[in-house]
Amino acid sequence: MLMSSSLKKGNVELRHQKLNQEQHRENIVMAILLHEYPFQFVEHEGTRNMISYLNPDVKHVTRNTIKADVLKFYRREKKKLLDILQLVPGRISLTSDLWASITTDGYISLTAHFVDKDWMLQKRILNFHYMPTPHTGFAISEMISSLLNEWNLEKKLFSITLDNASSNDSFVDFVKSQLCIRNGLLLNGEFFHVRCCAHILNLIVQDGLKEIDSGIYKIRESVKFMKGSQSRKKKFHDCAQQMGINCKKGLRQDVSTRWNSTYLMLESALHYRDAFIHLSLSDSNYLHCPTLEEWNQIENMVKFLKVFYDVTNIFSGTLYPTSNLFFLGMWRIQCILQEEAKNPILFRSSSLSKMQSKFDKYWGAFSAILAIAVILDPRYKMDIVEFAFMKLYGDDEGNSKVNNIREKLQKLFGEYCNIDLQNQGSSYTIQTTQDQVIEGDPNDPLMVSTYES
Repeated sequence: MLMSSSLKKGNVELRHQKLNQEQHRENIVMAILLHEYPFQFVEHEGTRNMISYLNPDVKHVTRNTIKADVLKFYRREKKKLLDILQLVPGRISLTSDLWASITTDGYISLTAHFVDKDWMLQKRILNFHYMPTPHTGFAISEMISSLLNEWNLEKKLFSITLDNASSNDSFVDFVKSQLCIRNGLLLNGEFFHVRCCAHILNLIVQDGLKEIDSGIYKIRESVKFMKGSQSRKKKFHDCAQQMGINCKKGLRQDVSTRWNSTYLMLESALHYRDAFIHLSLSDSNYLHCPTLEEWNQIENMVKFLKVFYDVTNIFSGTLYPTSNLFFLGMWRIQCILQEEAKNPILFRSSSLSKMQSKFDKYWGAFSAILAIAVILDPRYKMDIVEFAFMKLYGDDEGNSKVNNIREKLQKLFGEYCNIDLQNQGSSYTIQTTQDQVIEGDPNDPLMVSTYES
């Protein structure tokens, strides 16, 4: 029996607390979920002895019972999330991705992003679901459609962000057509498909890194060699100290599929360049030291890729909105590519054309909603879009692109006006031309302020 004691005037007063068996099982469920314990955890002898010592009245449960409790907890939390999603005042955006496990089983994730009634940015993982092969666009669309129906989101969606796998294009077409039939998307899904900005940058940078493949391979092998044993680490540390290098900066090892980790590996290796060169002269077992030319190439590439790395970090933020940061980030990348093309370094000239070609491919297909997002940012508004397009394309082509964005913004605004006023029994008609024909209440302050600006 659970007991607590307190000392009052030299006497020990015992207070008995009645055991709540349901609360005890709930605590076990939370421990299993938080720490990823196996269900069999509740049957371990040590666990039961510890619990019985704290309170002999506890009724021990089996793994099957606790599994049922976990599923009950899941259904309860799912119902809460369903209610939250239905009360979201605006639209909900989704992100989705596919993974393969070590055993090659496929899994698909679906995450909801929304602003709640208190104007707080929220993110909720809706599903992490087994995805059988084949992973075709039609199969993915069937799975996503069933998940959307399960969460009752068919008429609350704004967009879905995906990577650039070819199957995703056909998947989006299938899902968009189904949602449009039910009148579930704004402007027939014109802004529905958003390409993952970080994935686009990854594809662009990978073309640049191919130019220094041999140098990257040598750096990767050098880091592996140095981290291979304590004696090697000590010897490398001694070399760094002899060369007057500050050893507080860590030496990183990369994950080859993540270019930003490769960038950090190269940056940290450059800090210890003299130590690696010294080690190659003093240790005959060290065979992968880059040549002086390769070191120079790596240094130039790291300087060039710094802006890509910074923009990737900005896009990868989780505690703040990122849609309004896309346009400025990608414009910054475009400016760097154009500047480098004027005075390219010899070893990088071939990669620049490939990077520019891939950038143009995705920049030309980017969703206009990302330009609209920066317009809605009160720090920038329409001025930043006009400035960026004029700088990149000149007056004629720049004006054409600005007018295209302005027209889409007006159409989106008109759609929201119609939705709002249809709920009140009336509607606006907005003609998105230079004449700007607007039907509705001319004294509406929202309309007046928009067109005056």
